[in-house]
Amino acid sequence: MSGVNDSEKRGNGRIRRFLDRFGSVTEEARRSEERVVSAAEQAALRDCTRICDCGDRQIVKVTGTLRTVTLRPRAGVPALEAELFDGSDSLDVVWLGRQAIAGIEPGRTLIASGRIAMNRGRRVLFNPKYELRPWDRSSG
Repeated sequence: MSGVNDSEKRGNGRIRRFLDRFGSVTEEARRSEERVVSAAEQAALRDCTRICDCGDRQIVKVTGTLRTVTLRPRAGVPALEAELFDGSDSLDVVWLGRQAIAGIEPGRTLIASGRIAMNRGRRVLFNPKYELRPWDRSSG
């Protein structure tokens, strides 16, 4: 009853704009999960392993959609990290010594191959071979 609308309550500061930016990336990643399910179903056709079936030290070929992409230094060396999700589970893909790679961004589908390592209980592919898949323009 105070006459203040919701946008005024939320604020328009730098922090709000910063958080809103992450919200849109998260929403895009959620929408892309719908496309990932079909990619997971097609994994058998491409000789890919479902991420949930990947074991430690196993050489695998996996496919999925990148949920997040971050720059996180490891031992003082730049490392580009991405979370790959295929509908069954997720794993971390890490390119050591790289700050950016063209085409590696949230929502992008790719096929990656390499040896699985376990790091703090998570599956990780270090410096994998990868193939970027075309964008799905039909989903908006």
